[in-house]
Amino acid sequence: MDLRGGFTSRIGFILAAAGSAVGLGNIWKFPYETGQNGGAAFLLIYLALTFLLCYPVMVGEIAIGRKAGLDAYGSYQKLGGKKWGYLGLYGIICGIMILSFYNVVAGWAFGYFIEISFSDLLEEENYGAFFGRYVVDFWDNLIFSLCFMLITAFIVIKGVQKGIERASKIMMPTLFIILIALIIYSLTLPNAMAGVKFYLLPDFNEITIETLYSAMGQAFFSLSLGMGALITYGSYVDKNQNVLKSAATITVLDIAVAFLAGLLIFPLVFSQGQSPEQGPALVFVVLPGIFQAMGPVLGKLVGGGFFLLLCFAALTSTISLLEVPVAYFVDEKKIPRKTSVWALATLVFLLGLPSMLSQGAVEMFSSLPFYNGKSTLDFVSEVFSDISLPLGGCLMTYFIATRWGTKNMSEELAQGNPHYKGSFYERYINFTIRYICPVLLGIFSILIILDKFIGLDKLS
Repeated sequence: MDLRGGFTSRIGFILAAAGSAVGLGNIWKFPYETGQNGGAAFLLIYLALTFLLCYPVMVGEIAIGRKAGLDAYGSYQKLGGKKWGYLGLYGIICGIMILSFYNVVAGWAFGYFIEISFSDLLEEENYGAFFGRYVVDFWDNLIFSLCFMLITAFIVIKGVQKGIERASKIMMPTLFIILIALIIYSLTLPNAMAGVKFYLLPDFNEITIETLYSAMGQAFFSLSLGMGALITYGSYVDKNQNVLKSAATITVLDIAVAFLAGLLIFPLVFSQGQSPEQGPALVFVVLPGIFQAMGPVLGKLVGGGFFLLLCFAALTSTISLLEVPVAYFVDEKKIPRKTSVWALATLVFLLGLPSMLSQGAVEMFSSLPFYNGKSTLDFVSEVFSDISLPLGGCLMTYFIATRWGTKNMSEELAQGNPHYKGSFYERYINFTIRYICPVLLGIFSILIILDKFIGLDKLS
């Protein structure tokens, strides 16, 4: 009996992998990171790093997974030996921890969709105060996050073809339709062009070291790199597919959603005279006030549509994050998919409870003395996403450069792409993975660790 399954088509793989990449990182995190880091200058650096570093890393991850035909742990072990399997486990653990806080934020988005569409959220006078009360309300958060995890589990239980691929084929096109419809509306608002100018006309004086590594962390987070997700998805890809072309399509789709999210949100923000530097609460604090100004009917329609979009984006990522450890237990431990899914979904939900309680509900989780007084959600997000993903990408490229070998990777990439060997693309991918990625990602990882735990300003 085949416990694994696989994608039925190239478009199925691309939409599923793009769905893994497209998520809260694009529509929730990318706009607030852009707003905090200088607008268009951050956007340009993000785009440059995505193509220079992230695209080759994505190609490498998919190639490893397709060659081995196993989960992240099994792939590294098969191609590099037993010790390298621990790098796969590192990625799996990162994915589990990211999903634990990701599901909490997804629950907020789901709750806001319900509150805007079917309740009176748009009648609030102070959305900052409402958001503060909302994230402290344990029972609401518990219910909405639990609902989101249950939906994720039901899709993953169906397997690769009937669950992940089928859901992605529906959700990804729907996501683009809703996003474009909202953008068209946002660009008609007064002062919307001020938001477009902030977003598209760069001020290079805004660039700092923090801008560089923030863009790097954002790119890895939004593309789901460094945690074994694309190794796992790559293991379901047949040998006839052109990995370079598929990876390029996935990267462009991911960038397109992030770019469009900014093109939606900044015109909305500037149309109301709001500051773009609102941080993680940007979507939840600023946008409801904008929807309120649209009137009771249009506000509900546009606001509900936006948070439905956010839910779709989150769900395409939560299913891939859950699939990574599920594949490990199916491949390595031979545990049936259904059992693996329910056990892991329960574990992830429980691991997310401290993050859920860290927004003011419980003081010990809300202010960690060993992490500069930040919350548990901040700690999990920054350690397992901002720090661990670029480090995982660094170690993956080091694995290819020193253990598996760029020659073996080229042989794998040539399958489905007969013109690859000897081409410019082969030289570019090999050189980048052998020399550029390990060095730059290693430097970025060190800078991020120093800044998160010590502070770069204290070292200067």
